[in-house]
Amino acid sequence: MLVKIYGSAIYGVTAQTITIEVSVDTPGVGYHLVGLPDNAIKESSYRISAALKNVGYKVPGKKITINMAPADLRKEGSAYDLSIAIGILAASDQIVSDNIADYIIMGELSLDGGLQPIKGVLPIAIKAREEGFKGFILPKQNTREAAIVSNLEVYGVDNISEVINFFNKGLPLERTVIDTRKEFQDKINYFPFDFSEVKGQETAKRAMEVAAAGGHNIILIGPPGSGKTMLAKRVPSILPPFTLKEALETTKIHSVAGKIGSETSLMTVRPFRSPHHTISDVALVGGGSYPQPGEISLAHNGVLFLDEMPEFKRTVLEVMRQPLEDRVVTISRAKFTVNYPASFMLVASMNPSPSGYFPDDPNNTSTSFEMQRYMNRLSGPLLDRIDIHVEVQKVEFEQLADRRKGEDSLAIRERVMKAREAQNERYQDLEISYNAQMGPKEIERFCELDEVSRNLIKTAMDKLSLSARAYDRILKVARTIADLEGTSEIRSDHIAEAIQYRSLDREFWNI
Repeated sequence: MLVKIYGSAIYGVTAQTITIEVSVDTPGVGYHLVGLPDNAIKESSYRISAALKNVGYKVPGKKITINMAPADLRKEGSAYDLSIAIGILAASDQIVSDNIADYIIMGELSLDGGLQPIKGVLPIAIKAREEGFKGFILPKQNTREAAIVSNLEVYGVDNISEVINFFNKGLPLERTVIDTRKEFQDKINYFPFDFSEVKGQETAKRAMEVAAAGGHNIILIGPPGSGKTMLAKRVPSILPPFTLKEALETTKIHSVAGKIGSETSLMTVRPFRSPHHTISDVALVGGGSYPQPGEISLAHNGVLFLDEMPEFKRTVLEVMRQPLEDRVVTISRAKFTVNYPASFMLVASMNPSPSGYFPDDPNNTSTSFEMQRYMNRLSGPLLDRIDIHVEVQKVEFEQLADRRKGEDSLAIRERVMKAREAQNERYQDLEISYNAQMGPKEIERFCELDEVSRNLIKTAMDKLSLSARAYDRILKVARTIADLEGTSEIRSDHIAEAIQYRSLDREFWNI
């Protein structure tokens, strides 16, 4: 008897339906699995045999042929265990299979018949709804994630025996239903960190506000213990809240990477990723034999924080240049290409010298050569993509001992949102949505200067030895500062503040 059962495979951040054809023939004995399965799928026969035996069923001693179509696409992972097991039972007439084709069935089997969670549930559920499947049967740990997809029945199970009884005896499965919009709104304003906890550092906090308002990448330069990491961790709390579309995009990526917890359905807070400086190129950008999203894709619609940026391998930093520009990562293999979104805000930090305290330490032991080598770890093309460089000074005792709370994140966030609204209106007919994405044409159109501002920026470039690459960055940041004030024209005071945020372009740093 031939039975068709349906599963799904993940490619990039999208799913493709897989048809699992199971044929059980009386003459002969054998187990033949075809359709480009990987080793995890090939090993499924052992898990399936033990699981069925422990729930009172068995793999028939006949010739079993299983084809996973389309046969020219590689399938990977253990999530097909449940699909294949149910297919074998249906093809051998051990269970009724009248409506089995109405469901996507996925799950990894334990030897006792229990089910383990799988990856990529959200894209699979979205694809199942698109293709008109009635429901999705999967491990109970993944049900909240799948249930955010409307018009799809989602059934979570703990053991394969529940699925058998559902088809064979008509025993109902427990359906999971989630009000996506309510859950989204209930958690959208929860943040573990707040800017009111930061003592002092008013200049750095202002720079963070400007960066968040325009989507600018920012680097913090200061001695150890000055609060660079503390400031960076609070950036998500002042970014505009997720739209439902952004939340779904981000949740899909984390779902594919297996980063969604069993108690989570939809991500409601912008991600904050902080990889260690020993990270490899592939782990940061994504890829591998079976491509997976990297840290920059996991930071999509959120923040990527590189603490002590010069300590990262130069090759790792250089592979970020293209994603910072294109906001997408393309991973190519001989037979396929996958794309991962990578639109993130880069926040980096660094010490001003190898010792960490230059120029405030009178006993600085770093030689000019060591200083130059330290600064050269960050290439010009990479710094080109960082709009704001801000110096973070050490915090004095009086500021630390001050018991008064600073301005909280909610107040800062309201100003950021107003600035973003102005940018959305300005760029509504263009392919960009905030100031950091402006190119030369947009800068020429939206960053017109009066004579005073033009003279100021010319003087700054001459007196402070600012590089030519700083010119466009200053104009983009000045446009954001003007948006924060609610003005359509860029004034000289906006230019003056933007010039302060180009520390690494000054001759002072080029020892």
